Amino acid sequence: MSILKLPASVRSAARFVVAAVFLATLMHDSAINAEPLEYPASRAVDTVDEFHGVKVADPYRWLEDLESEEVSQWVAAQNRLTFGCLESIDGRQRLSERIRELIDYERVSLPARRGSKYFFSRNSGQQNHYVKYWSESLGGEERVLLDPNNWSEDGTTALAGSRVSDDGKMLLFGVSVHGSDWVEWRVMEIETGRKLDDRVQWSKGGADWDKGARGFYYKRLPEPEDGDEFTVKSADLAIWHHRLGTDQSEDKLVFNLPEHPDWYISMGVSEDRDLGVIYVSPPADRENRLWFKNLLDPQAPVEKIFNANDARYWFVASSGRKLLVQTTKDAPNWRLIEVDMDRPEPEHWRDVLPEKKMALNDVKTVGGYIFATYLKDAHDVVYQYTLDGGFVREIKFPGPVSVGGFGGLKGDTETFYSYNGFTTPSAQYRLDLETGESTLLRRTELDVDVSAFTARQFFYRADDGTAIPIFVMHKKGIELDGNNPAILYAYGGFNSAQRPSFSTTRLAWLEAGGIYAIACIRGGGEYGEAWHRAATKNNKRVSVDDFISGAEWMIDQGYCTADTLACCGWSNGGFLIGAVVNKRPDLFKVALPGTGVMDLLRFNLFGWGAGWEADYGSPQNPDEFSSIYAISPYHNIRQGVDYPSTLILTSDTDDRVMPGHSFKYAARLQAAQADAVSPILLRIEVRAGHGGGVPLYKHLNWYADQYAFALHEMGFEIP
Repeated sequence: MSILKLPASVRSAARFVVAAVFLATLMHDSAINAEPLEYPASRAVDTVDEFHGVKVADPYRWLEDLESEEVSQWVAAQNRLTFGCLESIDGRQRLSERIRELIDYERVSLPARRGSKYFFSRNSGQQNHYVKYWSESLGGEERVLLDPNNWSEDGTTALAGSRVSDDGKMLLFGVSVHGSDWVEWRVMEIETGRKLDDRVQWSKGGADWDKGARGFYYKRLPEPEDGDEFTVKSADLAIWHHRLGTDQSEDKLVFNLPEHPDWYISMGVSEDRDLGVIYVSPPADRENRLWFKNLLDPQAPVEKIFNANDARYWFVASSGRKLLVQTTKDAPNWRLIEVDMDRPEPEHWRDVLPEKKMALNDVKTVGGYIFATYLKDAHDVVYQYTLDGGFVREIKFPGPVSVGGFGGLKGDTETFYSYNGFTTPSAQYRLDLETGESTLLRRTELDVDVSAFTARQFFYRADDGTAIPIFVMHKKGIELDGNNPAILYAYGGFNSAQRPSFSTTRLAWLEAGGIYAIACIRGGGEYGEAWHRAATKNNKRVSVDDFISGAEWMIDQGYCTADTLACCGWSNGGFLIGAVVNKRPDLFKVALPGTGVMDLLRFNLFGWGAGWEADYGSPQNPDEFSSIYAISPYHNIRQGVDYPSTLILTSDTDDRVMPGHSFKYAARLQAAQADAVSPILLRIEVRAGHGGGVPLYKHLNWYADQYAFALHEMGFEIP
C-alpha cells in the first residue's frame, strides 16, 4: 500500500530525527542532576504584543516556525540532551522492558454486525496497530480486512477511522501519516480485498456512507500552502460528497458557512441515510446549534431545528420526522427528548429520559431500545429503556467501571458491551435485547495478578468546600508512610470525565512501589455541564486550584511528600500542569506536562485552537483576557524560581496542539530555572502527532521515560 505524499513540514520534521542518531553516544555515567546541565542556546527576541492596553513579551516566538532550519537544529539539540539524560538512568531499560512484557496480551474490540458479517479488531500483544478482521458468524473463521502494521516500516502510518457499508460489502477507511489529524479516505471491497482508485485528501474528522454506499460524505478543509500543514488555522470547514469512481475534483459541496469561516461544523448521517445531522458552533460558544438536511433531495434546504444557541444538543436517532436528541436545555445533567421536526418548538418537546441527579453521559439506540449510560461519582451506570422511556432493566457490573458498546441497528436482536476498571481487565459480553441475558464472549487474560493491587475512591475538599472525587491506586501491602513515589494526574477540561480504566503501563508504576492518583477536578464532565462550566473561561483557574488541593490532600493523607510527588497531565492536562507548577512549584518534586496548550494568548491561531475558546476564553475578548493571561503557563514563568524537575513532552507533527507551545515553554523554563540540579528537559517524539495513530512502541517509550525520570528525580531505585 502506498502512503500519503509527505507535506513539506513533515519533510522538514524528518530533520528532527537526527536527534535519535546521537542517542547511543550521549549516555552519561553520572546522574542527570549530578551537575548543572548546559541547555541548548535559545535566543530571546524583542517580540511584544499588546492586548487591550497590556504589553506582553513573547521572547521565543521564533520557535513557532516549524519550517525553520534554526528550529530544526534547536529541536535536535534538545533531543540530544534529553535522550542522553534519559539513557543514563539506571533501570530505565528494565522498566521499559517490563512495560512491554505487561502489554503483551491479546486485545480484541467489540464485534459489530453489518449485513451478514461481524467486524472487529485485534492486537496479538505487541503489534504497533490493531488489525481489522471480519467473519460470517460470531466465533467463525476470521479473515484479515486491514493490517496497518504493513503500511510503513516504522509504524507511523495508521488507520484513522473506518466505516462498513450497511450491507457489509464495502469498507471506507482513513489513513493518517505520522499521527497527523489530516486523513486520506480510501475504499475497498470487503469480500475480494480489492482497493478502489478513490482518494480523498485534506479531510479532518470523520466520514460516512450515503444511501446505497454509492459514495460518502466527509469533512474537508482548504488545501494548505506547502509547509503550513501542521500550523494552519482550521477554518472554512465544509461538508463534501464523493461519488465512487470519480476524481476528488468532481466532489459536490453539501454544506458550508462562508459567512462564518471560523465556525466549527461537522455532519453525521442518520441510520436510514436520509438525514444529514449538522453541528454548528462559533469558536467561543459552549453551546451548539443542531441543523438537519434531507440527503435524498440535493435541493432541500437546511432545517435549523435547534438554532437558539442556548444549550448543547446531540442527535441520537430518528424515525421519519421524529428525532431523539440529548440536550442540556433546562437540564445541566442532560436529558433525552423527542422532537417532531414539523413542530420543533420547545413547548412540543417530550421528555423521554428526564434529567437525573447523575449526568447522562451517553445514549445509544439498538433493536428498539435505548441504552443510557450515567455517571455516578465518575463511574458508569447503564439502564435499558424502551424507545418511549419505559424502564426495562439495569445492566449490572462488578464495582466501579467504565463501560463501552451497546451500539447497533434498528433491526438487531443483540448488542455487545464491555467493561473495565482500574484493577479489572476488560470483559466482553453479548446481550440478548429481549431476555436481558448476558453471555460472556471473552475475558482478558494476563500474566500478572491484578488482585495484588487496590484502587479506592475518596473525596477531598477544594478551596471553596466542593467535594472532588479522587481515585488512588497502589500495590497491596505497601507501607503508606509518605515515602512512596506518587503521581497525581488530572485533565480538567472540555467536559471530559476521568473514569476507571485498566492500564498495564500504570501497573508498571504500581509494581515499582508507586502510588497513582487521578483527580476528577472541575472542568471535566463527571457531574454534568455545571461541573464543566465551573472551570471554563474566567473560571478556568478553578481547575488549577482543584488540582493543587488534591496534591495537598495526598500529602496530608500520608501518601507522599512534596519530595516524592509528581504532577502529570496531557493536552489540556499539559496546560493544567504548567499552570499548577507556576503557582505552586514547591508542591512537587517532578512535573510531567505532555502536549500541552502552554501559550493561552496565541492558542487560537493554530489548527483547531479557535474551537477551544469555549473552554479557555478568548484573548481577544477584553472581559476574558485578564483571566487567561493570569494562568497562561508560558507567560507566568518567573525568573529565579526553584521549579520541579520537569520533563516536557510533545511531538514534531502534532497538528492539534502545535509543538511550538511546548518549545516556547521549555525555552523559557530552562532560562528561568534557579535550581541548577533539577533538570528541565524537552522530549520531542519524531514522526508522531497528538496521540492518535501512534505506534505501540512509541506509546510505551512515552510512559517508560516519564516513569523512569520521575523515579530517578525522586531518588528511588528502579527495580
